[in-house]
Amino acid sequence: MKHEIVRTYEKPYKRFCLALDLKNDAKLIAEYLNYHAPENCWPEISAGIKQSGIEIMDIYQTDNRLFMICEMPVEVDFDEAWQKMGTYERQAEWGALMSKFQQALPGHKLEWVKMNKVYQNPE
Repeated sequence: MKHEIVRTYEKPYKRFCLALDLKNDAKLIAEYLNYHAPENCWPEISAGIKQSGIEIMDIYQTDNRLFMICEMPVEVDFDEAWQKMGTYERQAEWGALMSKFQQALPGHKLEWVKMNKVYQNPE
């Protein structure tokens, strides 16, 4: 298991977690993961994420389930940033390409679904 990078922030940040499924096909999952390898990511996609106000986006995978964590300064509105991100260079092209690999979570449309926090370790 890889060790995670611990981030230190100088100002308050907020976090949003989202989920989406991949089609349960080993070849498609491998291709999706390959597109997300550091050497294969489109620079316009990473730039658009940051330009929208989402400073950190991590995606985790187990089997065909994806889990995304987005972090941003508290003054950034997540929904506005998410919409804005979709307007930047190559974002629509990337989204169309990724939809080939994705399937909706049960009971949802084909899109990343915001998750509700159900537990936080007491301080």
